[in-house]
Amino acid sequence: MELSDAHLQQLIEMLERRLAVIADAEMRENDPEGQLAQLQEVSEAIMAFHEDHRGQIPIRLNHFLENCSFDKALAWCQDSLTGS
Repeated sequence: MELSDAHLQQLIEMLERRLAVIADAEMRENDPEGQLAQLQEVSEAIMAFHEDHRGQIPIRLNHFLENCSFDKALAWCQDSLTGS
């Protein structure tokens, strides 16, 4: 059984949220502890998703998630949804 499109979209949203938190320069300057807390929260959500869906995750995506290659995981998910 493979990940559904809905699950891929859920993972994409978490991965994009992680990038948004990292890119938030204003938060980094004004609330670095808050930014770190948000980054930890989204990272833990990604890891929980990985653990919960391990049996459905294709080998290549699993490799990216295991190695915290989140940019590559995001690209893989987006390509998979668009059929590229």
